[in-house]
Order: sequence, then C-alpha cells, then structure tokens
Amino acid sequence: MAQIDELLRYLKQHKGSDLHLAAGLEPRVRVNGELRAVEGQGRLSDGALRKLLREVPSESQWESYEVARDLDFAYSLEGVGRFRVNFFVQEHGAGAVLRMIPEKIVPLEELKLPKSIEGLVHLHKGLVVVTGPTGSGKSTTLAGIVDKINRTYSKHILTLEDPVEFVHENKVSVLSHREIGSHTKGFGPGLRAAIRQDADVVLVGEMRDYETISLALTAAEMGMLVFGTLHTNSAPKTIDRIIDTFPSDEQGQVRLSLAESLAAVVAQLLLPTADGKGRVAANEILLKTKALPNIIREANFSMLGSYIQQGKAEGMQLMDDALFDLVQAKRVDAHDAYAKAMDKARFESLLPKE
Repeated sequence: MAQIDELLRYLKQHKGSDLHLAAGLEPRVRVNGELRAVEGQGRLSDGALRKLLREVPSESQWESYEVARDLDFAYSLEGVGRFRVNFFVQEHGAGAVLRMIPEKIVPLEELKLPKSIEGLVHLHKGLVVVTGPTGSGKSTTLAGIVDKINRTYSKHILTLEDPVEFVHENKVSVLSHREIGSHTKGFGPGLRAAIRQDADVVLVGEMRDYETISLALTAAEMGMLVFGTLHTNSAPKTIDRIIDTFPSDEQGQVRLSLAESLAAVVAQLLLPTADGKGRVAANEILLKTKALPNIIREANFSMLGSYIQQGKAEGMQLMDDALFDLVQAKRVDAHDAYAKAMDKARFESLLPKE
C-alpha cells in the first residue's frame, strides 16, 4: 500500500478537503478552510517526499513531472475516494496538493443554493459561467447541476476536465467524460470536437485561454448549453475577463457574441459557518433578461450592479446582499462576511462592539 494512502485516510477521517505536501514542511490538511498539521508527522525532506509521491502516478506521468515540473491527474483509493492531484516544484523541492473529490455527488436540492441556480438546469442553450477562487465549491455546484440535468432530461452531456473529477453514471442522459491529456490534447481541441459529437450540454472544466473561451462562445451560439469556470469573483469582472482575453481589434465582435450567448454568471464564495463546523456558499447571480444584451453590446458594465439589484424578482443577487443575508440569518460570522464584502462600510454595523 502506498505510504501516501495513510495520509489520505487521515484526511477523510478528519473531514478535510485537501492534503498539502511540501519539502521542508510536515504534511498538512485543510479542514473547514484552515490548514492544520497532520498529527505525529515530521518535516519531509525533498528526497523523502519524492519517494512518497513516486508511488502514485504511472511511469509516463512521473517522467512528465520530472520534465515539466508540474503534473495534474486523478487518483482513486478504494474505500476512501477520488482525488484531484497536482504535483509541482517549489523553492525547497517537491510539492503536491491532493484535493478530495466527494464520492457521492450531492444532489442540487441538498446544496441549499438559491432557487435561481436550480433554474439553470432547464436552459437549453447559452453560456453559463461559474466563478470563484480555488476551493470555493465551483466543481461541487456544477456537479449538482449536471446531475440534475442527467436525472431530468434525455441529452448528451460532454465534460472536458483536467483531470475528470466527478464521475456521473448515465441516467436519463448519456454522459461522455473526456480528460485533457488522456482523451483529448486540450480544452480547445476537445471543444472543437464537441461541436461534431452531437453534444447538447458541454462542461468545460476551465476556460483558461483565448482558444477555449472563443470556442465556448461559438458552441453556445450554435445552440449548445455550455458550462465553464473562471477564477473571477463577481459577475462584472467575469464579463470583463472574457472580453479582455481577446485582442482589442476583436473585442467589439466578442461583445456581440457574448450579448447573444451569455445566459448566466454565478460567482461563488465559501465561508466558515458561524458554529465553525462547516462551510456555506454565498452566491452572486446574474441572469439574462431583455436588458442584458444591450448592456454588453454597449459595454456599459458599470450598470451591471444596478441591473442585478433590479433583477431580484427574477432571482438575481449581488454578493454583498448574499453575505448580508447570511449574517442576519446567523449562518455566518459578521467578521468573515466583512472580510469578503466589497462595501465594507455596510457591514461595520454588524460587527460586535468592542
């Protein structure tokens, strides 16, 4: 049995999300957002850590890591779960982060997200972007959406991921999981092929470059429902980021494409619960109505905040409003919401008086 498996068992037993390994440090696990040292473990030398890591990947994967100094892949441990793995090199030597992928896909109904997010399941075309920092639960939210589509509609759902995280069984829909590197050379080639594979729904694990974003927009314009992720923290910044990916002489045309194809932006943050026993999602939600295409075409992005506020009846909400509501419901501590809020002054009155 691989020595690293014991650390992964420890991670699961302590209900952690990530195992962090770095030469020069003792192993650490992230639990409820905080990094904690693994009990009874000393610091790992570079040699000891490399020996530990070498037990997990295939020969070809390890050779790739030694050349590129970065490696992404998935690892399964029977009785424990699946893990999204990243090997890297840092100033003191080797490093790795292994993120636990929940064995069970949590149904969308159990995630306690706003009802308007569940409404995305019933879209038939367009681009939906789910955004947020690493570890904000984007993959869990998207897995819940895909699972609900799979249980509700007879469609061909294609996922492009690096690596494949949640594995869905065929239910009403047909699922095709494609892993970057193993099944297709990249997100761009995978998306280009999806257009020829009669896909109704496409999940793009990360819209990380010009080619991927361009093809995602093209697929959405052609009538597919495309879900993608970005590492932005608000709806306006997401739209800006998409447009800024393109050269300046193409941005006018991209605004036209985005105006037609953008169906929704969901920004997500994870905060510790007030009792410290878990984490809760806060969402900013932008949905397409008749007014949104004009705002995008005319690049009036300063209007997006008021557009979202005026769309509350349709299920839209600003991140600060979501955070404020969580504090008032006593689900989140005021200090944690204050730290994430854009308008700090609005949250000062919620902070306990010293």
